[in-house]
Amino acid sequence: MPVEQLVQSLCDTKQGYTQFGGLDLLVSPFFGFQLYMSDPSGNYGGWKAAAIGANNQAAQSMLKQDYKDEITREEGVQLALKVLSKTMDSTSLTSEKLELAEIFLEPTGEVKYQVCKLELLERLLVKYGVTQASAEST
Repeated sequence: MPVEQLVQSLCDTKQGYTQFGGLDLLVSPFFGFQLYMSDPSGNYGGWKAAAIGANNQAAQSMLKQDYKDEITREEGVQLALKVLSKTMDSTSLTSEKLELAEIFLEPTGEVKYQVCKLELLERLLVKYGVTQASAEST
């Protein structure tokens, strides 16, 4: 089933529950690079970068300003950590407060899903200046 058809079906169902409140939803297929965001009313749209949850408007604003089509994987990770550091209700990010996973295309054309290991996440947080080095030793 094409992912947009799945999102449309989910949104049709969500729309029926708007009287009771609803949830924002981000949907991305495991096998490709598509991102759809749905609001509680059941409306949806395709995005290149999106954020939901607390402080999502600030995050969306940062993504609109800093995202570019030719972004590298490393720049994408840096942007994601920057957005999280500015929008999470915390003074600094630590590896205990978040998990990072990437979906990327291998040079062979294979789509890969990879969860960032704790040690690498801690190094990335320090490298991009979104945490203090002392937060590593936990």
